[in-house]
Amino acid sequence: KIRPREIQTRSGTKDQQQVRMKLRVLHHPVTSKLPWLYDRYGTDYDERILPSIGNEILKAVVAQYNAEELITKREAVSLKIRSLMEGRAKEEFGMILEDVSLMDLQFGAEFMQAVEAKQVAQQEAERHKFVVLKNQQEKEASIIRAEGEAEAAAMISNALARAGPGLIELRRIEAAKDIARSMSGAPNVSFIPAGSNILVNASDGGVNPFRKMPDSLPPPQKRY
Repeated sequence: KIRPREIQTRSGTKDQQQVRMKLRVLHHPVTSKLPWLYDRYGTDYDERILPSIGNEILKAVVAQYNAEELITKREAVSLKIRSLMEGRAKEEFGMILEDVSLMDLQFGAEFMQAVEAKQVAQQEAERHKFVVLKNQQEKEASIIRAEGEAEAAAMISNALARAGPGLIELRRIEAAKDIARSMSGAPNVSFIPAGSNILVNASDGGVNPFRKMPDSLPPPQKRY
């Protein structure tokens, strides 16, 4: 029958950081070794054997890594612990370890503060990198836009040099046509020829047809 067992220990890393660890082990005995285990260690043999070899192996493995490596290489550390424990438990005690998992790592307050400070510094560096990249892109876009405007200005200048003032007059006429075309469809817009003598009668809230003013008015009549 497979039985679970948790092993907890405290050890020092390669860079002298203290770490608390929790290891979970699923195990069962080799059937032929069970009488020997009961006779030598009692029915609670797993409580006597596993913490002993677990603490020894955990401390030996953790001492080979610094604190940061225990985090970044956690899977490799767990596999190494499992391999060593499986071999030791089977060869020396006739126990089969079905699973060995490194469940928890807890570091001291000083190390956690250092990790947090490093993360903040990395985030600030990434933010600065983003700002620099954004400014560089904006600068490149401005250069491209300025080059395009300069090229367009050069093309217009060359066209004017070849065509003379006639090109400007053509563009003015085309613009005037566009304006007239857009205004001609408006219902309340009337065109008055330049130089015409026109009177608009807007009495009674309406607009009467246009009529031309006489060139001269008759003299006023005297009243008696």
